[in-house]
Amino acid sequence: MDSPVPPRPPEPRPRRRDRHGRGMRGPVAPPQVPLSASRAESFNDLVQDSVDRLERRWPQLAEVEFLVMDVPGTQEESVPLGRSLAAGKDSPARILVYRRPVEIRTKNRDERAMLVHEVVVEQVAELLGLAPESVDPRYGQE
Repeated sequence: MDSPVPPRPPEPRPRRRDRHGRGMRGPVAPPQVPLSASRAESFNDLVQDSVDRLERRWPQLAEVEFLVMDVPGTQEESVPLGRSLAAGKDSPARILVYRRPVEIRTKNRDERAMLVHEVVVEQVAELLGLAPESVDPRYGQE
């Protein structure tokens, strides 16, 4: 008793599902969702938002370079959250914000945004030789 074996199709059919029948896999989150941004990218966005907010009031900040670094390079008694460096003859004025010390001191994104803005305002005030309240009238009130 021979059972006839059906002939194979000449070309393989395209796969529409994976072998478990669940469908094709895609990315975990689309790129426009904040989940796909890394912590460093979202921290950079917070700093940029704060800088944009201050540049509207202080146009001279367009010449200042704002940088985000993970941790401070030197060992001190207390860990700084930011630092301002005056302009040199070959380099522009710089304001550094340290990401890891700020992240450690905050619990959620809202607290982090407020602390980042306070650090940026304090460093801008130090660079301009003003009080933080004169740089941003809402300093310390949020």
